[in-house]
Amino acid sequence: MRVGYVVLYVNDVDACSTFWTEKFDMAVRETMQVGEHTVVRVGFTDQNFSLELVPLSMMKDNPDGLDLATPSMCFYVDNLAEEHNKLSQRSVEVTELMEHFGTKNFAFSDNEGRWFAVIEGK
Repeated sequence: MRVGYVVLYVNDVDACSTFWTEKFDMAVRETMQVGEHTVVRVGFTDQNFSLELVPLSMMKDNPDGLDLATPSMCFYVDNLAEEHNKLSQRSVEVTELMEHFGTKNFAFSDNEGRWFAVIEGK
């Protein structure tokens, strides 16, 4: 078993797609029309993993118990300082570099205020 994709429920699919493709060099893998809604999958070109960007408006009649909160996601990088600098230069909001339980890391915010972790190594 492996992770195929993670769903992010977003306010603006186009803006979020632009954020992930321009700031993180992801590529649009698929654009789907679901009724009046557009769903976009983006991912790194050298990996199978992708993010599926689903408009919150599509979920107005969501099933009871469906959690629309942001998943906790972590990205692995080889050079933490380099990635931190790259994101900062691309005007992405980032925390300071830190070490937590022996693991060097930082966090960044996407264009809609969701926070994600970045860890060196693995």
